[in-house]
Amino acid sequence: MPEAVLRQTTRTRSALEPAHLRPRGVRLAERSGLGKIDLRGDPHARGFMAAVGAALDLLLPGEPCTSAARDRVSVLWLGPDQWLVTCPAQDLPGLLASLRDALAGVHAAITDITDGRVAFRLAGPSAREVLAKGCPLDLHPRAFAPGRCAQSLLEKASVLIHLVDDEPVRGPGFDVYVDRSFAQYLWTWLEDAGREYGVLIEPPR
Repeated sequence: MPEAVLRQTTRTRSALEPAHLRPRGVRLAERSGLGKIDLRGDPHARGFMAAVGAALDLLLPGEPCTSAARDRVSVLWLGPDQWLVTCPAQDLPGLLASLRDALAGVHAAITDITDGRVAFRLAGPSAREVLAKGCPLDLHPRAFAPGRCAQSLLEKASVLIHLVDDEPVRGPGFDVYVDRSFAQYLWTWLEDAGREYGVLIEPPR
């Protein structure tokens, strides 16, 4: 192989490379400005799917553990007939009204759960390692790609984990949803679990 080509060849990192040579770091913040809606309905009912699609201007994800997004609205699959819809808190009243108008007369349930569930953003090159300390999910990039979401346990707390993005330099960004009654417990655990990676606490978003 020509020398010029050799110089341009990307270095493959060995599995035996010392951990201290790999990118490290994790950032933790509360997503306090996020509105949350629990949406339930029959995905096989054309009226339901069409009405929701018109209100959100996107198709509800039908495949387990997937999500969909448009502009500042995200929809996470929770079960065969249940989704979590998120948006900026200031857009929540309008979105709720749009869904209720579109689904009037359709068998469905629309519940504002903004105050009942808290969201944390955990991001950085070591975010997967932090979550792996207390979560049984396989979070490897090959198994958990951007857009994937799943309900599981994180150090005994019931959570919903959503991989929002995975940037080559800044690392993956996870949103972790938990019931408000467990929020302080889980925040403390995440802060402690990230300490060895130099956890940086960021202002609420």
